[in-house]
Amino acid sequence: MKILFQGDSITDAGRDHSNPHHLGEGYPKYAAQGMQEAFPDVDFEFIDLGISGNQTKDLVARLQSDFVDVQPDIVSILIGINDVWHHAAEKDWIPNEVFEERYRTVLEAIKTQTKAKILMLEPFLIPVADKQVFWEDLPEKINIIRKLAREYADAYLALDGRLNEAFIGTAPTAFAADGVHPTEMGARYIGSQYVEAVSPLVQAVKG
Repeated sequence: MKILFQGDSITDAGRDHSNPHHLGEGYPKYAAQGMQEAFPDVDFEFIDLGISGNQTKDLVARLQSDFVDVQPDIVSILIGINDVWHHAAEKDWIPNEVFEERYRTVLEAIKTQTKAKILMLEPFLIPVADKQVFWEDLPEKINIIRKLAREYADAYLALDGRLNEAFIGTAPTAFAADGVHPTEMGARYIGSQYVEAVSPLVQAVKG
């Protein structure tokens, strides 16, 4: 069963780009471990093609080579924080309709050109002082992603909400010191949530 992790630096997590099976040190590593433990009878092939700095426009640019040509059984996508971050300094936010059209293009291609089940993960922001400006744009982008998930996703992981639940009793920066890139604690937490969200899709593919 071929599992494709897609996204930006949170998915890339220092992976070896010369080896698509190298999962880096982020949530894909811990998600893969959890899936193997949960489904010892399944022969998984894990592929991580997350690329640091990517935005939705970059996923569109590599749709053929890094989505369609892979022909995964399950694909997960965590994208969107850079669509906000890269425009925060000037506050020249990407128009919501442009963001939606780009993300929709990716999802439509997966739906029409592969047989993959889709797990969408929403972008998140840990409350740190220097990134509070992101909140001027990020909630609208998350709402668009949730809307698209209702149309295209087979499963959805509301990470921003889940992380805010997890913060109770713990310093939020324990999960991501810079507000965006998970610590080991954050990566392990996201990995565990991923396993919970993806398990019904694994069962469906197993038949």
